[in-house]
Amino acid sequence: MNLINKTIVITGACSGIGAETARLMRQRGARVIGVDRNDPMLTLDGFVKVDLAEESAIDAAVRQLPERIDGLCNVAGVPGTAPVGLVGRVNYLGQRHLTERLIERMPAGSSIVQVSSILGYFYRQRVELHKALAETSGFEAGLAWLARHPVEQKGCYEYFKEALIVWTMLRSQRLFKERDLRMNCVAPGPVFTPILGDFVTQLGAERVQADAERMKRPAFADEVAPALAFLCSDDARWINGINLPVDGGFAATYL
Repeated sequence: MNLINKTIVITGACSGIGAETARLMRQRGARVIGVDRNDPMLTLDGFVKVDLAEESAIDAAVRQLPERIDGLCNVAGVPGTAPVGLVGRVNYLGQRHLTERLIERMPAGSSIVQVSSILGYFYRQRVELHKALAETSGFEAGLAWLARHPVEQKGCYEYFKEALIVWTMLRSQRLFKERDLRMNCVAPGPVFTPILGDFVTQLGAERVQADAERMKRPAFADEVAPALAFLCSDDARWINGINLPVDGGFAATYL
């Protein structure tokens, strides 16, 4: 899993899965550029501060990023306890906009990895809605579509993780065929990160207790990071359009 001479951009690089991914990738030889709304508390090879909820802020950040990018890891996100509009902007529209702006800088063989969630597991139940949102062109068009198809606060986190999975699967097909760029998702289960408590609030005590009986424990962030590093490496050169569970087998309990 060699990342020597690769330049990797990681959103949400200052904490949780993003920080552990940055540490691991630098250990494997990558040059890591962090993107976050918070200041870094770890060593990076470059850093751009940005609010992914705003299209203009993303465009400004793009102008500060390297001209060649070999990998993009979209790890940043807000929990479902945040207002639904913010969840949609950061967890879907902002990541999509950043990705589309950076594709032109990515040479053949590059990789894009989104962090989805085990909570996006049931995307097939709303797949036509998610496909329609994926077909919108750009940040503002996405906002307009969401205004016509409002998402409820309850379940909004799941909704936009589902949407991210569907967009990734759809977009990955042309990117791989036409540009030799790979795009995949990693779907963690519960993870010990600073926002784990928000998920307890979001899901409710009854759901959390039921899920706790189906799993060994939440993951540590450094148990998820290697999956992102692998998908950015040349070892994963024939893996495209997947949603990889990294959840200690939690997804298997849905059977």
